[in-house]
Amino acid sequence: MRITDFSNPRMAQAFVDYMATRGISLRIEHDNHYTLWLDDDSKVNLVENELNQFLREPEHPRYQAASWHSGTTNSGIEYQSSSLMANIRERAGPLTLSVMAAAVFVFLLMQFVGDQTVMSWLSWPDEDQHFQVWRWFTHALLHFSVLHIVFNLLWWWYLGGAIEKRLGSGKLFVILLISALLSGWMQAKFSGVMFGGLSGAVYALMGYAWLRGERDPESGIWLERGLMAFSVVWLVVGYMGWFGLSIANAAHVTGLLVGLAMALADTWRKKA
Repeated sequence: MRITDFSNPRMAQAFVDYMATRGISLRIEHDNHYTLWLDDDSKVNLVENELNQFLREPEHPRYQAASWHSGTTNSGIEYQSSSLMANIRERAGPLTLSVMAAAVFVFLLMQFVGDQTVMSWLSWPDEDQHFQVWRWFTHALLHFSVLHIVFNLLWWWYLGGAIEKRLGSGKLFVILLISALLSGWMQAKFSGVMFGGLSGAVYALMGYAWLRGERDPESGIWLERGLMAFSVVWLVVGYMGWFGLSIANAAHVTGLLVGLAMALADTWRKKA
C-alpha cells in the first residue's frame, strides 16, 4: 500500500527509520519523488497516525534518535546537491515567492533612488492620498536595512511558505491583505505615515500558525511554542526600547492579534 510521497530524501528516510523502531517496515522507491510503501496493510492506521505527527514536527529529536538507532548506511537513497534557490522554492508557493521578490526589488530601488523617493510612491497614505488604494498595502514592501529585510523575509518564507503549501495561496493572500491593512492603520495612528516593513504580516503569520497548530494539529500548520515565546519577548524588547532598536510596535501587536483572530475563526467549528 502506498503511504505518501516525499520530495526530500532525508525526511523520507527519517520516517522509515522511526517506523522501524515501532516494528513496522516501510520501503522507499525513488522516481520523481520518494514514495513510501507498506507491505502489511493491517498497520495502515498506525502508520497514517504517525505520519500526521511526523509532518507536524519533522525536526523533533525522536526522529533523529530513531535514525541513529535503526538507520543503515545502505538505504539506497542518492542525495543530490541542490542550490539555495531550489531549497527556497521547495518550501514556498508562488505568492510567497512573489512577495519576497517584490520586497527585494523595492529594497534595491531604495538603494538607487533613495528611501524618501520610494516612500513617496508606496508609503501609507496621508490625508491627501486616501484614494491611492495601493498605499494601504505597499508599505509592507518597504525595508530600511539589510537586517530588516532579511529578518522579515526569512520569517515570511518559513511561515508563509508552509501556510501556502498546506492551505493554499488564497488563505495566505487573505492573511497578508488583512494584516497589512490593519497593522498599517494602527501604526499610522501612533507614528504617522513614515514607516514600512513586512513585520505586521509576519506577526500575523506567527499568531495564526501557533494557534492553528494548537487548536487544529491535523492542519499541518504549527509554530513551535519556543518560537512563539521568542516573538512575544521581541515585542517586549520593542516596547522597552532596549538595544536602541526602532521597532513598529503597534504594527507588530496588531498583526499578532489579527493572526490569532483568524486562526480562532478558522478552528471555531473544530473546537465547538
